[in-house]
Amino acid sequence: MTLSDYFSTVTLPQRAEPYPSLLDFLQLRFPGVPRGSWEKRIAGGKVLEGDGRPVTFATLYVPGKKIHYFREVAREPVIPFVEKIVFQNDELLVACKPHFLPVVPAGPYVNECLLHRLKKKTGNSDLVPLHRIDRETAGIVLFSANRESRGLYHDLFMHGQVEKTYQAVADCHVQPRQTEWLVANRLKEGQPWFRMQTVPGPVNSCSRIRLLERKENRGRFLLQPETGKKHQLRVHMSGLGFGIINDRYYPELLPEVEDDFDRPLQLLAETVRFRDPVTAKTMEFSSERRLLW
Repeated sequence: MTLSDYFSTVTLPQRAEPYPSLLDFLQLRFPGVPRGSWEKRIAGGKVLEGDGRPVTFATLYVPGKKIHYFREVAREPVIPFVEKIVFQNDELLVACKPHFLPVVPAGPYVNECLLHRLKKKTGNSDLVPLHRIDRETAGIVLFSANRESRGLYHDLFMHGQVEKTYQAVADCHVQPRQTEWLVANRLKEGQPWFRMQTVPGPVNSCSRIRLLERKENRGRFLLQPETGKKHQLRVHMSGLGFGIINDRYYPELLPEVEDDFDRPLQLLAETVRFRDPVTAKTMEFSSERRLLW
């Protein structure tokens, strides 16, 4: 059993009273982790409040509170694909990650994540991802390499000043009447919690989608997200009837199986473009990876 150098974070969701104990919540939220494991983690100071104080069995459930926990895995799956550092200076590191590799520790992956690999490769323990892409998605990810300038780069993402383009290969059985779409709706966590769903209410997600070409019941699409909600592009493509090839979550949740490395999700974070807040230069980074087309 190994203890990760990094913690993961869960935000306690809004819910009706009476509130559960933190132990009950953690057991329900992570059904794959035995209750006894959470009891040992809490007793060992491996579950923390947002300010770093250890959680106790008496700590109250407060909606919106952040809880940090250290991940423990007995046997960690190995991802047999290699990331590439595309760019590096004193402020930034830009990497292109392979399919199947998470950006940060998640599920059974602790050391097998992009963040850990890059910290080990560069020796820079201050690396922090400025955004994330799904484990199943390949492509460009930006990291802050300097805590002094980190806030400047976070502000770019917070204020929508980073242009991102993706490519996807998806089901497209007939030639659609139009080839461009603007999808704008509201996304929130569904059931199970790791799947997103569209709900009524103010718009919080927006994507521009364009069909570039079509052959053999499949289409190659250019995707331009204007917001950054979890699984946004996968949900928006599925909602249009263009399920991304090898997507196991949308439109239908398929049974959980081991990764099939021969069937990666056909979604690629292809380019990132922004004006650097330190140098004032326009920066653009592109992935050399290609989808199966």
